[in-house]
Amino acid sequence: MAVCSLLVAVATAARPADRPALRLHGTVEPVRSLPVSAPRLTGSNNGNLVIVHIAKPGTIVKTGDLLIEFDRQAQLKNANDRQAEYRDFVAQISRKKGEQMSARAHDDTETFEARNALRSAELDLVNREFDARNVVEHNELALEEAKAKLAQLGKTYDLKRKADLADLRLLEIQRDRAENAWHHAEQNAGKMRITAPIPGLVVLKATWKNGTMGEVQEGEEVRSGLPLLEVVDPSAMRVRARINQADIDGMRVGQTAVMTLDSYPAKQFRGRLEQFSPIGTTSNLSSRVRTFIAIFSIEGSDPHLMPDLAAAIDVSQ
Repeated sequence: MAVCSLLVAVATAARPADRPALRLHGTVEPVRSLPVSAPRLTGSNNGNLVIVHIAKPGTIVKTGDLLIEFDRQAQLKNANDRQAEYRDFVAQISRKKGEQMSARAHDDTETFEARNALRSAELDLVNREFDARNVVEHNELALEEAKAKLAQLGKTYDLKRKADLADLRLLEIQRDRAENAWHHAEQNAGKMRITAPIPGLVVLKATWKNGTMGEVQEGEEVRSGLPLLEVVDPSAMRVRARINQADIDGMRVGQTAVMTLDSYPAKQFRGRLEQFSPIGTTSNLSSRVRTFIAIFSIEGSDPHLMPDLAAAIDVSQ
């Protein structure tokens, strides 16, 4: 009996006390969101884009609602210029075909006449034994000249036709390029209106401008591909936090947590640890210290849960 009591006492002394809740700090982010950037335009010499309308931050939008509109005058002018170039090349090709048909008809006539001249020279030598010597010599010379001219016309005829095909092909390539540039410019003009891809809340992105970070405004110029805003689904939010390597041993998926917002400390939200990264990242302070990313879900929804708000997380251990 004494031995049993001693074992119970030792076991009780060896059992660690309940560990306190772990305090983490993170940022609220949406579970579902879609970023919206300035459109990437095809072609060259497109320049920057001027914003003529942008949705106000915090606006609730439906799918298809207008988010951003850019000035499309430059794109429409570019499309009209490229269309004019395309039509000009079409006219040049038509004229070139007419000129080549006329030149080919002239060459055909000249070749036909050369063949007739060759046949005539051959007929002149049929009765050569009855003609005088000087006449025969003259006819033989005329025959040689007719043969040489016909052969030369045959060679130049083929070269002219190949040159005609090359000239025509060059104009066709220029025409096709102008047509592609025309269609690209029309497509670029169509990209000047961006609508909401999903229903949700408009959150403007901060960008670097004039030496400070700030949100873009109507009338400003932006470059293609610049992130401008984000449409977030406010019905489901989560918190992203960093965990020090010293605390990772006590973390497991499914742990409950209580979260408070720095902006609204009186409100509390319950959630759970959904996932954390298996590989840590190097800390900015020391290459030996690593941190791990943890994602906490939040139960329910609340209008106070906004993206980028700072949150404190108490994880039960």
